Amino acid sequence: MKKITLVAVALTSLALTANAQYNYEYAFDNLPLIQNELRGTSRYQSMAGAFGALGGDLSAIVHNPGGIGVYRTGDLGITLSLDFNSSKTGTYSESQTRFRVNNFGYAGAFKLSSETMPNINWSFTYNRLASYDRRYHGVVRNLPTSVTNYIADAMTDNEDATADNMTAKSGFNPFWNGNAPWNQILAYNNYLAIPTNSAGTKFAGLGFDGVTADGEFEVIERGHNDEFAITLGGNLVNTLYWGVGVGINEFLHERTQYYGESLYNTEVYTKPDDASATLDNGNADLGYNNWTRTTGLGYNFKFGIILKPVNEFRFGIAFHTPTFYKMRQRGWTELNTAFAPENGTNYKLSDYSPEYVNDFKLRTPWRFIGSIAGVIGGKGIISADYEYVANTATRVRQWYDDNYYHGDHEIESTTSDIKNYFSPNHIIRVGAEYRINPSWSIRAGYSYQTASASADVRDNKVNVVTSGSATGYAYDRSTQYITAGFGYKYNNFYIDLAYVHKYRLNNYHLFPSYGDLPTVYDEVKDHNNRISASLGFRF
Repeated sequence: MKKITLVAVALTSLALTANAQYNYEYAFDNLPLIQNELRGTSRYQSMAGAFGALGGDLSAIVHNPGGIGVYRTGDLGITLSLDFNSSKTGTYSESQTRFRVNNFGYAGAFKLSSETMPNINWSFTYNRLASYDRRYHGVVRNLPTSVTNYIADAMTDNEDATADNMTAKSGFNPFWNGNAPWNQILAYNNYLAIPTNSAGTKFAGLGFDGVTADGEFEVIERGHNDEFAITLGGNLVNTLYWGVGVGINEFLHERTQYYGESLYNTEVYTKPDDASATLDNGNADLGYNNWTRTTGLGYNFKFGIILKPVNEFRFGIAFHTPTFYKMRQRGWTELNTAFAPENGTNYKLSDYSPEYVNDFKLRTPWRFIGSIAGVIGGKGIISADYEYVANTATRVRQWYDDNYYHGDHEIESTTSDIKNYFSPNHIIRVGAEYRINPSWSIRAGYSYQTASASADVRDNKVNVVTSGSATGYAYDRSTQYITAGFGYKYNNFYIDLAYVHKYRLNNYHLFPSYGDLPTVYDEVKDHNNRISASLGFRF
């Protein structure tokens, strides 16, 4: 299959802003926005983030704000990392290396004269919660159906998808100017969805008995979720440590999706844009390029405590409110096609959608973390965390701020999709540390996270709705971390090193199932390795 090169298109003159909710109201568009990774200080990472009952760390105090109360001295530190990311799909693999600043911050400890509350502490920290840099591609041979069938079936069920609406580009046409699914418009105008009745309301794709088809996909993602947090806390009689925090999140997610298909022994038009055109046996190549860029700012609050009834045991509880984002998404879609009829001249077509701009509000899931830790012989620590992420509580609201309307409202179809498509995350973290001597410590940890998609989605029992211009969607089936590291302390100076191996198993669906059409997906395996170093000074 010839891969069609993504080209930059100047689309500003065609910007579509009116009533453009079609392109962002779907659940899987927002899945990357609610996923966090294991990142932070090297000590925190090397113990797999199992710090909810420990505290005293610049990342742990964001994990459980109660950890700010553990500090007895000030702490100033920074964490740098080198990420080696690789993704494999079948026999195809992609890799990239990135340098990161995962964390920096300051914690101040202020001693009080009270025996009831010996100190009040505060901190300012930066933490990278997630990095979205990834690239993967694959080829699926002998497809059981075609993306053109999926699009044609969706058009048949869409009362606005008529031949007249999809060719009219001006006036008050609700299909073109409103909730426009551009994969349908482009497919119709590029002869991939063929009318089967005189009214132009029923359509058929190019895949049918006797046709063979191969599919190719490529996904390029980049972006991050960064949080700047201020935390305040203290302790009561050196037994109960408490903390509250507020976080400001800055978000960027950019994604380029390519999906191409080659169909052999299908039916194609012999003479495009000609009244005498007829359908003839031949071959067809198509390639969709879809680009989206989502940016936003949000805020959240965190509350936590650590209880130390005796020196050997600690218990921690933390609650994170949802992050309340204001988001803006921009995007466009391009379609390139090439046809080779047996009894005609080969020809190529190309078309693209206007660039759209969508403004929306996102409420991410709330999180609960329960933790326990034990101190063994004054030299060893074993800790464990359980985190619950209420993905089904995610909400999306459309909002306007223009000359005609100011306000927002919940998108009910997206709320319903989120409840059907998502399931809560259950995250288990365990970590251990052993102090060899006053200067040297060694650490290790393990973390496991369940899938964000519901069982019905994973078992292909529901027809997933994608955004108006993209056909592909992905979700994680499971994520695991294996971690190790060591620390060195000299007087007030410390250095911690960590190694983190992340294994993530994904399903990438080339396009959704629809009606009786089968779903088509490929398995993507991520093996990411990270080496990080934290440098700090306590005073």
